[in-house]
Amino acid sequence: MLSTVVLAIAGIALLGMPHGPGAAAPVVSSTASSAPRSSPVSAAPAVVRPSSVRTAPSATSIASPPPVAESPLPPHGEGVAVDQAVQLSLEKAWPADLPAHDEHELLTAGRALLRADATGVGRAQWPGLFPDAGQAVAPAFSTARFRVQAAIARRDGSPDKAVIHLVWAGTDRGGTFTDLRITEWHFKRTASQRGASTWTPQPRT
Repeated sequence: MLSTVVLAIAGIALLGMPHGPGAAAPVVSSTASSAPRSSPVSAAPAVVRPSSVRTAPSATSIASPPPVAESPLPPHGEGVAVDQAVQLSLEKAWPADLPAHDEHELLTAGRALLRADATGVGRAQWPGLFPDAGQAVAPAFSTARFRVQAAIARRDGSPDKAVIHLVWAGTDRGGTFTDLRITEWHFKRTASQRGASTWTPQPRT
């Protein structure tokens, strides 16, 4: 009689247990503003194995939180030594998809355009993007300590469109230095009457 009761209780307990593994919610690492997002990291699903002997779950197995992914970018204020790590993070997030000569041309233009936009140096090179000197807005950043930490150029939906992702550091007019700033510039390939093509930066919208 006692064995019948035990078997009945065990059967009810088995019916009440979930039969499929439960996937843990993904944990997404955070980066600087607009910066590149890291891939979500999911915890391994739990596996339910049948067993003739059942034991109560331990408090450790119940309370253990899912693993937390670390940010792929270094913390702010680490200096020039981390620029290579930032560059590698961008390249890992967005694999190369442009011919080498196009990427080189875009990166050269993108770095110069960022410097012109942030510090005012070289704005005359893009008269269509920046107003005349008499109407120009004062640069928000000084040339001192300005540097591009990392940059990549990638396609932007088609072979004739590209976007440049730039991570940079600079000192604003108030004297505050900040690194890991994020800027994007969009370019479009245009052809000349002689058949040559060049990449032209697009105005901000």
